[in-house]
Amino acid sequence: MKGIGILLITFLISFIADAQNPRLDKLEMFFDQGHYKKVRRRSSRLLDDPEYDFSMLPAYYKSISLFQLAQNEYWLLTHPKALDEAKALFLIVKNSNDGEKIMNSHMYELAWLKNDMISWAADLKRLGKQKEFEEVQELIDVLFEELPEIDVTPLDSNILDSTIVVENPGLRDQILITAKKQLGTPYVWAGSSPDGFDCSGFTSYVMSKNGSKLPRRAVDQFNDAPKVKVKNAQKGDLVFFDNGSGVSHVGIVISEKGSPLMMIHSSSSKGVIVTDVTKSAYWTKRLKGFGTYVD
Repeated sequence: MKGIGILLITFLISFIADAQNPRLDKLEMFFDQGHYKKVRRRSSRLLDDPEYDFSMLPAYYKSISLFQLAQNEYWLLTHPKALDEAKALFLIVKNSNDGEKIMNSHMYELAWLKNDMISWAADLKRLGKQKEFEEVQELIDVLFEELPEIDVTPLDSNILDSTIVVENPGLRDQILITAKKQLGTPYVWAGSSPDGFDCSGFTSYVMSKNGSKLPRRAVDQFNDAPKVKVKNAQKGDLVFFDNGSGVSHVGIVISEKGSPLMMIHSSSSKGVIVTDVTKSAYWTKRLKGFGTYVD
């Protein structure tokens, strides 16, 4: 009983110290805001400070900030050992005495990271970088194997019926009709056919059926598309998202101009679905902008 009491006291001291430490709170705040370089610098300093030996959070935040930074190919070229360091730190935290507590209390943060890494892996697959794709896929399997499935792209309850007939549909309506026919199609790495889509494979397919040839990657679609102001975004336009390391996701707007933003897209968890962007913290924080291929 005495041993259990000591363990409990140690756990409580660690928990209280973590919860009331402003320098640790700032790591979470900056990570949530997408300031990954700042998180990496600050967590590195805390790891070198003996006063923070009581906490695993500096190692945790350095690890997940490295995973986010590594998704930028140019940054990774100058930091070739970043993924190895990130994986080692993450597993140290995961297997520590506080590992389960940290993973449980940061579940949504980890679910968001997993989704970002799936988008990264899909991009590598599209580029034909098979070795790098397999490395990231293995990381996803190892890091998140015990993480409960948390859907960061909640299914909208007001899904539009794909069988709705629009009289004299214009091009924007035709785009939505084509897109809605694919509702429920599964997510597939680098998929670009009704057998399975990734995000940009879906937009490429839909737009090709309506007279526009798009680049294959989300970032290239963003760079290529004429930009649209948020107040003018409407059904048939594309909506792009940036996870802090570059454009990583794209969907098709299905809402009218001035209405709450809704999109149809291929999500890594549920395939082609409709999502109310305004009700998703994950997507609103990553919203990059809009583009159009409709004249």
